[in-house]
Amino acid sequence: MPTIEPIQTLAAKISANVSRVILGKHNEIELVLTALLCQGHVLIEDVPGVGKTMLARAIAKSLGCSFKRLQFTPDMLPSDVTGVSLFNQKTREFEFRPGPIISQIVLTDEINRATPKTQSALLEAMEERQVSVDGVTYPMPHPFLVIATQNPIEYEGTFPLPEAQLDRFMLRVHLGYPSNKDETAMLDAQQHRHPIQDIAQIASAEELTGAQSAVKAVYVDALVKEYILALVEATRKHPDIYLGASPRGSLALYKTAQVRAAIEGRDFVIPDDIKVLAESTLAHRVIVSPAARLKNTDARAVIQELLSSVAVPGSRASI
Repeated sequence: MPTIEPIQTLAAKISANVSRVILGKHNEIELVLTALLCQGHVLIEDVPGVGKTMLARAIAKSLGCSFKRLQFTPDMLPSDVTGVSLFNQKTREFEFRPGPIISQIVLTDEINRATPKTQSALLEAMEERQVSVDGVTYPMPHPFLVIATQNPIEYEGTFPLPEAQLDRFMLRVHLGYPSNKDETAMLDAQQHRHPIQDIAQIASAEELTGAQSAVKAVYVDALVKEYILALVEATRKHPDIYLGASPRGSLALYKTAQVRAAIEGRDFVIPDDIKVLAESTLAHRVIVSPAARLKNTDARAVIQELLSSVAVPGSRASI
């Protein structure tokens, strides 16, 4: 069985460090760390000012990783993301100037404000961990995490993310407003200087790489796999859903459940891990039918309904 103690310790250290900046959001921080340990990417969908940028910066500083921010706008070009080849007059050769996407932790702010052509520049980097410029392929650094944000309220001048782009985000997270107690603590903490300035590196990229490898050995029983597939299959047959979750959704739920088990101190996955992560991994991958939207039904409500109706395989009455 895998040794999960280093994974649990690493996640606890990073979470505690980041919680000094992002107050009262332990579950949301844990979700981002889950994606990081799965080598996945995160979409944070929330209103401005709730700490999305600070969350990304705090994680990068905790690991000593390079951090870049991309502020997406309608006039941004794909080369502004991936980089460009420029001709050097002295050497008489083309030189590659890497774009901001070639960094270990990348925050793509307001991703839905970029045109579809620019949004597609992220696809290769997120899925294949490389970018191709002028026929030459450049690998991404390791670790590599994309944290994208979008405002769910203001849609004027935006380009909704296509299904292929959404499917490449392992998790979708909603930070939400802080509680009154946490917001008071935030005011006190930022009276003289921002806590992000005092965040120190408490782990290394090498430790993270080791944890990413170790978490793959967490045991997933055949009945738990059956439960994952039953949930995903139910999204494809639900009357309120026009397009169900893809096989990439099954894989995301499988991998994130392994991480959550390790963070909780277990070397095996239980159905409760699946239930906790189902909404964050599946809701953004399904499309609600127009008729259901007229009834104000959203994807998250459908996933919660499926969690109530889909039975856990292997449940047996005690004898």
